[in-house]
Amino acid sequence: MESPLVVGVDGSRASLTAVDWAVDEAVRHGLPLRIVHASLWERYEGDVPDPDADLPSGRHLGENVVREAADRARLRAPGLALTTHVLPEDPSGALLREGRDATLLVVASRGRGEFADLLLGSVSLGVAARSSCPVVVVRGDEQALAARHGRVLLGVGEHDVDSPAVRFAFREAAARGAELDAVRAWRRPAHAPFPTGVTGVTGVTGGTGGHGEGQASERLDEALDAVARAYPGVRLLRSTVEGPAHRALTERSAAADLLVVGARRRDGLVGLELGRVAHRALHHASCPVAVVPQRPPVPREGEV
Repeated sequence: MESPLVVGVDGSRASLTAVDWAVDEAVRHGLPLRIVHASLWERYEGDVPDPDADLPSGRHLGENVVREAADRARLRAPGLALTTHVLPEDPSGALLREGRDATLLVVASRGRGEFADLLLGSVSLGVAARSSCPVVVVRGDEQALAARHGRVLLGVGEHDVDSPAVRFAFREAAARGAELDAVRAWRRPAHAPFPTGVTGVTGVTGGTGGHGEGQASERLDEALDAVARAYPGVRLLRSTVEGPAHRALTERSAAADLLVVGARRRDGLVGLELGRVAHRALHHASCPVAVVPQRPPVPREGEV
């Protein structure tokens, strides 16, 4: 049986929206769904050894939360295979552990009890920054959540040659019947003059942007070509954009159903492992954001 899609729930409206998104994604890829609720109620309430005794209030709340989410999921996709788990653990730690055997982890951008003015909840940020499997943080407007744009947006970074993020984006576009908008940002060196007659700051592949844009276009082709051949049915748009990548992607996310970015994982590093692009996307994108972990490439002989 294929590894499940795992969605974390806490009873908040945002987490129920994440359940809806996760159900659609599970159906799209033919995956079983696992609904998980975790909290530390046992730390404060203790175990109840008597099987006839009432459940601790925290456990009771958790059972209600997953039951509501499961009922919602079954109504949305009656034939979907799903399981539920209520765990007496820290939510971030529990979801990270569940993600070790998952195809995808799905979380809401904010959960129950988060401050209203926070752009991203602590659990969502921690899971996206540490997970060993891809994570989708569900956010955005109704158009994006319902996948009405017909577009997957991919941010192509320096090390994204046939990378997990690139493969993930192509799979998503193929499963959705959507076009894939692959974007590579570039910067003009501070000492380089603007080409004669050029006043704008944004270039598209094939335009007049000089050496920097040409190099970005080459890197974009290198990153995409091998995977593109495996997905001939996906309509691929290739764009090079001058300026900060995080700004270009958050702006373009308004016309996308999903933004895909990579996050490098380094062995032995403790703490959050999110680059600036992924961090900005998680806080400001107008659509759900997929953060795909990837290891840095092995240096070639002679490289440092």
